[in-house]
Amino acid sequence: MAAAVVVLPLLAALLVPFSGLQPAAAGGNAAAATVVVKAATAIARTDDNFVCATLDWWPSDKCNYGMCPWYNSSIINLDLDNPILHNAVKAFNSLRIRLGGSLQDQVSYKVGSHFGHCRSFRRDDGGLFGFTDGCLHMNRWDELNVFFGKTNTTVTFGLNALRGRSKAAGGNDTLYAGDWDGRNARDLMRYTVGKGYRVESWELGNELSGSGVAARVAAAQYGRDVARLKRMMLRFSGAGAVDGVTHHIYNLGSGKDSDLIKKMQDPSYLDQAKKTFRDMATTVRDAGPWSSPWVGEAGGAYNSGGKDVSDRYVDSFWYLDQLGMSAAYGTKVYCRQALVGGNYCLLNTTTFVPNPDYYGALLWHRLMGPVALKAATAGGGGAPYLRSYAHCSREQPGLTVLLINLSNSTAFDVSVSGGPLGAAPCGGRREEYHLSPHGGDIQSQCKRFDLCIMFFAITYESVDAVCD
Repeated sequence: MAAAVVVLPLLAALLVPFSGLQPAAAGGNAAAATVVVKAATAIARTDDNFVCATLDWWPSDKCNYGMCPWYNSSIINLDLDNPILHNAVKAFNSLRIRLGGSLQDQVSYKVGSHFGHCRSFRRDDGGLFGFTDGCLHMNRWDELNVFFGKTNTTVTFGLNALRGRSKAAGGNDTLYAGDWDGRNARDLMRYTVGKGYRVESWELGNELSGSGVAARVAAAQYGRDVARLKRMMLRFSGAGAVDGVTHHIYNLGSGKDSDLIKKMQDPSYLDQAKKTFRDMATTVRDAGPWSSPWVGEAGGAYNSGGKDVSDRYVDSFWYLDQLGMSAAYGTKVYCRQALVGGNYCLLNTTTFVPNPDYYGALLWHRLMGPVALKAATAGGGGAPYLRSYAHCSREQPGLTVLLINLSNSTAFDVSVSGGPLGAAPCGGRREEYHLSPHGGDIQSQCKRFDLCIMFFAITYESVDAVCD
């Protein structure tokens, strides 16, 4: 699914998740493998705020498969004063948070004179996604922006793109017709700018393109509406707005799929996502080269994620692999569903204690710079279970390599080479971090960093000038 993003101008390491193996297993019986990093040329470049997490609109009575895992985690009722939440977001020193989700096209903003009825979400079997329309009051918008300011958050906000439209006649067709009524969105933007709040990007609609999910808007109509949004934005931001195109990816399938863990460790299954990222990059290059591809939402498994899977160590195989893969194909921003809420949360929904993927996200953000490099195993050694991705390091000269061992039976003794097209990454300072599951249990969810997570990292200095 695609949506438009208008960005306002206002305003080193080798990470190795082991698949059920303790690091000590990489002893005399380890298979030798060489990872070649071609550091002479960048293959892609991400945004500085590549790592992103979402906050959703789902009320506490959002349920899937007999479970209701959202509690008080929505944009409307999240406890913004919780110190663990504050510290978890501040640790990124500018985490991008995308506010949006399925219900965003049912939200009115209680500001100005064009908001109409502004009521809280309620269960309604006849409504889109099983809920009535909802409302964002400006006192809550103020509270959110105080939180964003204190935590140095980069904000992306998803606007209601169904406002002013009506469902087209035609039985079960999900098409919504008519022009977008942007007056309520305009009033929200005006209020936001007037208050000095820093919303970096505005997104129009959620999963309305193509066949849509519960609703869709025709491509030509959507294009006209995006053009209108951009004109509206220019009134507030001036010239130089940057366009992006977002898509959502839940390539693991349903959250109740009993094969989720198997898929997360299957290299051929994970590789299927390459076509999605490749096609997205091609579409942007051919149809809008001034813009850039974003992943606006990715939770691995849809419908709130997999219970006892999406918030566990094993999810790192899918998550870290997809961060590396999407960046290599030119994705500028990758938003994880969700910061809090559902089974795929980075922070526990009731305690805010970090889940394993939080540490993977934080380490990526701190160590992996925007410049992506070509990395591959030489001669097929370790393939297909040894995954490798490389970036220039974020805070210092050198490069950062991400290795993922998907095998549950083979450990790898890995050498890193600069290869024929790049300087050999030798000398300099080396840092190591290990990421491994507590007790070797890939479904572990422990709550102490020193017991649950180890990162193995190597940062080389004195590499080719592309990383200087």
